[in-house]
Amino acid sequence: MSHLAKNYNRKKISFKHGKGSFLYSLDGKKYLDFVQGIAVNSLGHAHPKLVKTINAQSKKLWHVSNAFEIPEGERLAKKLAKKTFADFVMFQNSGTEATEAAIKAARRYFYSIGKSHKNRILCIKNSFHGRTLAAIYASGSKKMTEGFGPKIGGFDHFDFGDHKSLNKKISKNTAAIMVETIMGEGGIKVIPDWCLKELRKLCNKKSILLILDEVQCGIGRSGDFFAFENSKVKPDIVPIAKGIGGGFPIGAVLMNKKVASGMTAGTHGSTFGGNPLAMAVGNSVMDIISNKKFLNNVKNISKYFLSNLNKIKEKHPTVIKEIRGKGLLIGIQLYTDQTKFIKKLMENKLLTIRAAENVVRVLPPLNVKKNEIDQALKIIQKVCLETN
Repeated sequence: MSHLAKNYNRKKISFKHGKGSFLYSLDGKKYLDFVQGIAVNSLGHAHPKLVKTINAQSKKLWHVSNAFEIPEGERLAKKLAKKTFADFVMFQNSGTEATEAAIKAARRYFYSIGKSHKNRILCIKNSFHGRTLAAIYASGSKKMTEGFGPKIGGFDHFDFGDHKSLNKKISKNTAAIMVETIMGEGGIKVIPDWCLKELRKLCNKKSILLILDEVQCGIGRSGDFFAFENSKVKPDIVPIAKGIGGGFPIGAVLMNKKVASGMTAGTHGSTFGGNPLAMAVGNSVMDIISNKKFLNNVKNISKYFLSNLNKIKEKHPTVIKEIRGKGLLIGIQLYTDQTKFIKKLMENKLLTIRAAENVVRVLPPLNVKKNEIDQALKIIQKVCLETN
């Protein structure tokens, strides 16, 4: 009997080790892992540089309180600030913590300038910003909030793509608009660059903040370091996590100078956030992913993958409805049942995971090889043939 709580619907399989794009089960089977911890293992399993970093840092210092300066965190914050719009960084341990801290930072900023009435956050209905209480109410999903009352207030919602509703929902109490640049759990829906530009203009016009949640789509996943970069938009706050740790728990909130001015000593904290071991790993991940050549390769392999997925869609128009995504955050929207499709992929040794709107989410490591993409395409094609 398992003593683990039943809050996960776990598949009946366990793994003993992983290497690169592959996982190896306890019974010796080899699986092509295009889940990668849900976009967490940005460099695949057991990347040699990350293994070396963890081994070296673990022999020196694992944890020290944020009551003291942590040089590894200073270095990572400097790299993130140099690479992005941000002036300041607050380190957390997860994406949910990062989005919660982003909400706090937005509200605290307006409080600090004497406008404490501006405390409401406007989000896309059925988005995903994490699993803590405030985060599930930010998402506005009935499924996620059911049974967790009383309701956490301070959030308003609009439908994806409904610009009229968005404008109407902004009030004198609105502090920020918070959206995922690419909706992951919501079905791999990409917010177009023109829309991001209009959001920025709207926030400027209404004197509110723009929070772009890049927990899943950031850190090279889109082919750019951030998914919003191509729009040339500068957000005020960006929560990140997942890929920045390459499999090690790290989250962070990136802020401009204006927003950061409200986060004075004592306004926020995290016991484990920014610990030396996590920061050492984050520095190594940044050194690899922020390289322009690395990101160009993500774009090239993505172009190849998406092109061939669309060819499979054309061959199987009754199975695949749409190929979605950007970079290596990819969704296959089906006409057929996603659960059965994912099960068949797994039986053929390809691991994927579901998203909303009957979408199969495909998340290879960012350093995936072309022959591994070809292997995945062959399996997807085979399952489509069996599904017809």
